[in-house]
Amino acid sequence: MIGGFTHRDFDAVRGVLEKQLGAHRGGASITVIHQGTVVADLWGGVRDASGAPWTADTLALSFSTTKGVASTLLHVLATQGQIDYDQRVAHYWPAFAQGGKQSITVRQLLSHQAALWNIRDLIDDAAQMRDWHGMLERIERARPAHAPDGRTGYHGLTFGWLIGGLVEQVTKRPFARVLEDELTAPLGLDGCFVGAPTDVLDRRATLLGVRPSAGRAPSLRKRLGERALGLVWQSLHALAGTDPSAFQRALLPRGIRRFDWNDPATAAACMPAASGMFTSRSLARIYALLAEGGALDGVRLLSPDVLTQASHVQTRVRDDVLMLRMGWRLGYHGVRLGGRHAFGHFGFGGSGAYCDPSRRLAVAMTLNSGVGTPLGDLRMLRLARAVVRAADQHRPRTVSTPTRAA
Repeated sequence: MIGGFTHRDFDAVRGVLEKQLGAHRGGASITVIHQGTVVADLWGGVRDASGAPWTADTLALSFSTTKGVASTLLHVLATQGQIDYDQRVAHYWPAFAQGGKQSITVRQLLSHQAALWNIRDLIDDAAQMRDWHGMLERIERARPAHAPDGRTGYHGLTFGWLIGGLVEQVTKRPFARVLEDELTAPLGLDGCFVGAPTDVLDRRATLLGVRPSAGRAPSLRKRLGERALGLVWQSLHALAGTDPSAFQRALLPRGIRRFDWNDPATAAACMPAASGMFTSRSLARIYALLAEGGALDGVRLLSPDVLTQASHVQTRVRDDVLMLRMGWRLGYHGVRLGGRHAFGHFGFGGSGAYCDPSRRLAVAMTLNSGVGTPLGDLRMLRLARAVVRAADQHRPRTVSTPTRAA
């Protein structure tokens, strides 16, 4: 059963969701905003192993999709004059200057050029990621993997404490409070949390098929598949002249296989690179703000100058960690199927959100099944294809009644 509605021009989006729910266990939600109006807001499937239905207000852990939200919050502070992208991070955060980091700029943090992606050497066990203050102290002592020199390396996990710590240093308020005060409340978001409070945990979906694997030996087939993939990965790095261990050191801290992403302690932890709990509706409104030039429903949070800087491609070089040309903006990556102006951030498992300012279009998806890649999987890309096709045919001036889903 699919709940919600679509404008008739976007009925194909409901078809995409129906097919995906039929092919994957679990549930999902999709929201599309075109030219400032919600044209699709859909949900379906189940939110946990007991079969509880996904509802309009279901929150879903969205992994790296969180990075785009944290980055947007920083851009709000830049609009307020509290952040200068070309200022040294240590100017705002004096303890950050340790370990040879004194010249790293805010722009380098946001565009993954700070060479601080190596989490594997920062912590002994993934469970330490839940310790906000302990992680900030580790970030303060961290040394760059190399001198920041224009190369990019995806800060898959460290990004959250880098940006989150900077937000706290500038505002002198806890990150979750700043998020509520400066983004969630002004936009009237119904579900946007990084460090979810206890009173919303009964709304959350739990991940299906992503469990701690301690004590279970992988099958021979799986081991052979992983070995073959590893050999291909090493060959690609050899051709590019980059370090094949960078992916592991950036994204796989010790103990990550037994780390429980469904633990309420994880949902409550402040990890602005990975622990965001969102509704697709909230994510879509954040990206509609960007698609509409920094203002939505009469509320301006970003100035045109800040938005221009935030959406401008900083580098097109191949990323040392992901081995892809990410087209990094300030906290966002490019979204090719969305159009050359599109940008946003996708997450492990398939969630994602992006905007295309040229179409005044914002798209978001949350879900609770699938393992995908650190940048999402094909479900988000298939959704983007259907949305773009519908948006290009949509005639917003035509008076029509939205089609309510079955």
